[in-house]
Amino acid sequence: MSFWEVPGVKAGVLTGEGAWNLLKFAKANGFAIPAFNCTTTSSVNAVLEAGKDLNRPVIIQVSEGGAAFFTGKSLPNEKGVLQASILGAVCCAHYVRQVAPAYGIPVLMHSDHCAKKLLPWFDGMLEADEAFFSAHKEPLFSSHMLDLSEE
Repeated sequence: MSFWEVPGVKAGVLTGEGAWNLLKFAKANGFAIPAFNCTTTSSVNAVLEAGKDLNRPVIIQVSEGGAAFFTGKSLPNEKGVLQASILGAVCCAHYVRQVAPAYGIPVLMHSDHCAKKLLPWFDGMLEADEAFFSAHKEPLFSSHMLDLSEE
């Protein structure tokens, strides 16, 4: 069975059952889905192109710092607010949603390692998920990682 036959798997960003089914399929079949931290549209495109060339699913993830870089380091990103990081993560997710189907591979859109001090970033992404869900009946991101191991 190919990953293309897994229920809910399609070209583009996967969420919910489709994402979960793909991850379970990968585990059951002994393969990993690589995750790449992306900070620019060029890095997103490179990951998507590699996935297309190999006909394999990929995980595109964005960190708080990488998200701020995505929209430009000159934007304000105040401690406790993290507005540039929120904007960058949301822009990256929207960009991936727009271009991933053209590459013809399944993609998981993930936020990486949100520590307690970065909770405003996490909250901003969840607000974007909710807004996207209201319009499209699925969240903007496939998953988020809340990492409170420092506490």
